[in-house]
This record gives sequence, structure tokens and C-alpha cells, in this order.
Amino acid sequence: MTEFPLLKTFLWYPKGLGEALDFYQDIFKENMTIYSKSHLDENDIFTADFAIFGQEMIGMGVEGGPGFSEAISLHVICDGQEQVDYYWEALSADGGEKGQCGWLKDKFGVSWQVTPIQMRAFLGHSKPETAQKNMEALRAMRKIVLAEFTD
Repeated sequence: MTEFPLLKTFLWYPKGLGEALDFYQDIFKENMTIYSKSHLDENDIFTADFAIFGQEMIGMGVEGGPGFSEAISLHVICDGQEQVDYYWEALSADGGEKGQCGWLKDKFGVSWQVTPIQMRAFLGHSKPETAQKNMEALRAMRKIVLAEFTD
């Protein structure tokens, strides 16, 4: 039984909610669940309840809505370079924008951060000069590359 109150992320897609759901399903595969959809008509999805890695969200697809902003982002914490590479390329595909320090926008304008869990150890290194060097390396990166950090 659902307990209330709940907290979910709400994403307003100015167009193409169905396309966005398909895009995310292709990327996240078994790590994405679509619970329900309501339709405006046979071609357009009005709302959908879904989850990615268990993070529950509601999407709404209505033209004319506000655009997305970098002030809010979805954060994919990866384990290793292979996962970083996969999510970075998949989420930025087909017209997405690759930003700095692991940030990107997907083709719908949603901001994402793709970071490896291992990065925390490099940035929190016990030697302050090494941590600073790693922070400088991070600032120069677009996609995060673990091999460019100093241990």
C-alpha cells in the first residue's frame, strides 16, 4: 500500500513525452519501469508515471511549457569508466549537448550528470595538493575520464 505524502520528480516535456520514454527505455533497459500512461489522443501521451533506477518520476507532455534548466539535473552515478562511457554517449545522442565536468543535456533538454563513484576518492584525496590537481583535471574534462586523475 502506498504511503502519503510522496515525493516524485516532475518533468514537463514541451513535446514528445512518448519519444522521451522510448529514448530512456532504450538506454536504461531493465532499470526503467513505466507504471502508467494517460493519452491526449491515440498519438500523444499526456502523463506517465515511471522510474529509472527506482527514482520515481512523473512526465507530462504538453506543448508550450517551460524549457528545462541546468538548475535541476538527474545524476547517474556509475561504477567505472565503461558505465560512464555508455551513459555519456547514450544520453547525449541524437542532438544532446555535452557539457563540462560530466554534465550534459539530452535531446529533450533534460540535464544529466554522469559521474563515476571512484571520482570521490580522487577529489577527496588525503593529500590536499593531489586533491587540488584532480579538481583541476576535472574542470578541464567534458566526459569524466578516470585515467586522467592522480592517485
